[in-house]
Amino acid sequence: MAELEQKQAGGKKGKKKGRKKMSTRIDLTPMVDLGFLLVTFFMLTTTFSKPQTMEINLPVKPKGEVKEEDQNSLKASKAFNIILGKDNKVFWYLGLANEPIEGPIETNFSAEGIRKVLQEKNASIKDMVVLIKPTNDAIYKNVVDILDEMNISNIKRYALVDIAKEELDLIKNIN
Repeated sequence: MAELEQKQAGGKKGKKKGRKKMSTRIDLTPMVDLGFLLVTFFMLTTTFSKPQTMEINLPVKPKGEVKEEDQNSLKASKAFNIILGKDNKVFWYLGLANEPIEGPIETNFSAEGIRKVLQEKNASIKDMVVLIKPTNDAIYKNVVDILDEMNISNIKRYALVDIAKEELDLIKNIN
């Protein structure tokens, strides 16, 4: 049992006759029990937040000798490009950057914007690959938002790639 004792003051010289002082005894056991009960109560009543993460599959290095051209080949008919610009602007076009580009078309991050376009194109183009190309002016939030849109639109194949100079020039001409 925990207790706190106080000794009497004074020695032989300053001793008073008559009354004896009793030592004060404080039992701290109930306070310790109360402390543990409070800690237990708050631990059990708080909600634990689970981290929200997105699973990302990294490419596996192929065994043997594989040409880089074969590995990175993509048909222009299956390529869907998304360019993330400054001021929360989103541009998209079909095809590859090394071919003549029609567009790009400007849209936004709303449900009627890029999400609707992604769902329509995913339904019409079999095995579509989305190429996400953030510019240097794009903010991190836009990249996270577009990755969320990939998940919402149930698009399985997408990649973050560098933007070509031709695409940057097209965006500058639109603005």
